[in-house]
Order: sequence, then structure tokens, then C-alpha cells
Amino acid sequence: MRLAPAVFLGGVVGTALRFGTDLVLPHSAEQFPAGTLVVNTLGAFVLGWLVAGLWTRPVVPQWIKAALGPGLLGSFTTFSAVMVSLVGLASAGSWALAAAYLAATLALGLPAAALGLWLGNPLAHRPGGRAATDAGGAP
Repeated sequence: MRLAPAVFLGGVVGTALRFGTDLVLPHSAEQFPAGTLVVNTLGAFVLGWLVAGLWTRPVVPQWIKAALGPGLLGSFTTFSAVMVSLVGLASAGSWALAAAYLAATLALGLPAAALGLWLGNPLAHRPGGRAATDAGGAP
């Protein structure tokens, strides 16, 4: 079964990318969490693109879907990080900044996911070759 190791390895990569983003765009509990906003907006776009394009193609093995979706993107983007940032801003009394962050998360994340779906859709209609099995190889 390749799914569990694929999710694990994807998670390692996603976590490293997330940590790197936090190092490049650090913030305290009282500051606007730009890094989390960038990560989640980018993740929403990429997941939309993958779901609309690659996930629909029979040639893409399940283990790749598992590695990229729940593994890489699941560890790269996190709803809990959004909530921690909102609670931190609210606890610091920065209610306006917390509201602006929540609004920006929705205003950027939803269109990013929609754009990813729209751009990924043409991939679903390309000739896909042979279908992949769950083990990852062609039948």
C-alpha cells in the first residue's frame, strides 16, 4: 500500500515549505499574519487546480493524489493556523486587524480556489493515456 507513505512524504515536504514561509514572513500575535494568508491562498489555488485538472484524469495514480492533496497541501495549508492567528490578534485587542485578516482570508482564498478550478479544468479534457491502478502503475 503506497498511500500512507505517500501522505507521510508529502506531509514532510508541505511542513518544510510551511516552516520556510514562516521564517521568510514572520509575525507576532499582534501583527497581521501575512505568511499564513499567503500559504492558504496559494494552497487553495493549487488544490483547486489539482482537483479540477489532475484528479479527474485516470492516468494519475492514487498515491500521487494522496501525496499532493492530504500530504503536501494538507500540511502546507492549515485552518488551525488561521484560527490561532485570529485568536492571537483578538487576545491582543486588535479586533479590527483580526476582522481584516478574516476578510482577506475569505476574499483571497475563495477566488484562488475558483481560479485553480477554472485553470485546472482544461487538463481534465486532454487525452490522458492509460488509466492508473491504485498501486500506481498502468493496468
